[in-house]
Amino acid sequence: MERAPMSALIVAVDGPAGSGKSSVSKAAARELGFDYLDTGAAYRAVTWHVLDRGIDPQDAASVIGSLDSFVYAIGTDPDDYFVRVGQTDVTEAIREARVNSAVSFTARVPQVRAHVNAMFRRLIESSPKDGIIAEGRDITTVVAPDAGVRILLTASEEARASRRAAELPQHSGTQTATALLARDAADSKVSDFMVAADGVHTVDSTDLSYAQTIDAVVALIREGQK
Repeated sequence: MERAPMSALIVAVDGPAGSGKSSVSKAAARELGFDYLDTGAAYRAVTWHVLDRGIDPQDAASVIGSLDSFVYAIGTDPDDYFVRVGQTDVTEAIREARVNSAVSFTARVPQVRAHVNAMFRRLIESSPKDGIIAEGRDITTVVAPDAGVRILLTASEEARASRRAAELPQHSGTQTATALLARDAADSKVSDFMVAADGVHTVDSTDLSYAQTIDAVVALIREGQK
């Protein structure tokens, strides 16, 4: 496996649901010529894998047992993003409602988190580019606590709900806000993503546009390259 050069910069981006971690991180990676790793996709892929095999996602023992047959691949080029489980392209399928409603059950299983965290580290280490931006839960504190740049991307509850609602026009604002709060509550049981750990930069995008948020993240990364 090709490993990243010693000068490669690892950027870790954490934050609550609806904060823009994925879109901002991908855009920043594209601007900087970095790789981009969406870690949340792995939890969704595990959930799809479990559901595809008829396993109850709340049955932790069976979920753990399914990891032996879980073969995962993800595109880290921001312009060539894909997610596969085995030979099946699940890029779109992992965003379906049935996965959305079950992913918190699988993501809270410690053995699942340990399994995918080890996978994330291998993917980060194998990046051939000058840097890689990895975003998702536990990135700044567990997966890559020694990353050259660590960022907590956050926004007010109202701003996050509004942005998520714009992405999901088929749902009412109330439904979207309720789902976002439920996701935060579920994820907070296994990860502290609302408060920046020591050495982690906070970018609050409540009053920033999408472009301004990207600029703020890129500026922090460029500073970390010096």
